[in-house]
Amino acid sequence: MLPGLEAVDLPSDAIEVGRIGDAWGIKGWFKVLPHSADPEALFSSKRWFLVASDKGVRSFSGVVRLSIVQAKMHSGVLVASARDFDDRDAAQALRGARIFVSRASFPTVQEDEYYWVDLIGLKVVNRQRQELGQVRELISTGAQTVLVMESDQGGKVIERMIPFVSVYIDDVDLTARRILVDWQADY
Repeated sequence: MLPGLEAVDLPSDAIEVGRIGDAWGIKGWFKVLPHSADPEALFSSKRWFLVASDKGVRSFSGVVRLSIVQAKMHSGVLVASARDFDDRDAAQALRGARIFVSRASFPTVQEDEYYWVDLIGLKVVNRQRQELGQVRELISTGAQTVLVMESDQGGKVIERMIPFVSVYIDDVDLTARRILVDWQADY
């Protein structure tokens, strides 16, 4: 195993946040391909959990912990350095690895802000207490975020989309795992 990597178990609250790209420079830095346009979780966590991928270099197997020294934006690219990774070859050995971060190390959000990962799986109910479905994913349309839900109605899977904006979203209760919306069942 490469120096600087420690075999560990993946935390139960681990969220995949990106992938390691190519080496960057000659001093052991590497490019990171984040899954989010706002990769705050990558900046806030100093412990990344790597899982070998089907593609890329296979310099380790299973799950390993990588101690991050620094992660920053450079000319529109996210780059990072890790403890004991001092040259280009060492950084290149991580290429393709999937990056996971413990959900507990995500930065705290402001009131009425949510991480998408926290919304996936929540039940969506309208003001008339009709269940509209369960959040399967979210999509960013540029102007707004849209909840994509699925519900099973008589053996047929129905997909609904609701803009995730305050005019339609009355309440998000993460504890109850429910979103209350101003949306009719026949929309």
